[in-house]
Amino acid sequence: MVFTDEDNVSHIYAVATAKNGPGELMGSECTPRGEHYIRAKIGDGYVENTVLVGRRPTGEIYMPALREQFPQRDWILTRILWLCGLEPGKNRSGRVDTMRRYIYIHGCPDEDKMGVPSSHGCIKMKNTDVIDLFNRVNVGTKVMIRE
Repeated sequence: MVFTDEDNVSHIYAVATAKNGPGELMGSECTPRGEHYIRAKIGDGYVENTVLVGRRPTGEIYMPALREQFPQRDWILTRILWLCGLEPGKNRSGRVDTMRRYIYIHGCPDEDKMGVPSSHGCIKMKNTDVIDLFNRVNVGTKVMIRE
């Protein structure tokens, strides 16, 4: 959900979180909980379905045939909102640091189901939704992740 300054809901998006459930530990492939902020926005102007690896475009545009060719890839598409924790000892610093875990809100293949835990820790969104969200938020925007 996206809230206005007056705490009214302005937008609701479907997402998918970690197949391993919630959790903060490095290497857990869980989605970290708590208060975060958007540390960086990556992908402004990229065409929908741009494939990103290491936060950089690979030159590929995702298609189901590409998934068949590389079935084990973790598909990060279109836009990235890189998250940083705000709660020392919970999601910031040491073995629980969200940013050093490379936790993002990012686009995913359209055939991925939302509402089904399936990521490696990140928050996945449909490409059209992540583009819309990307255009609505700024670096520094707070993000609360709850179970």
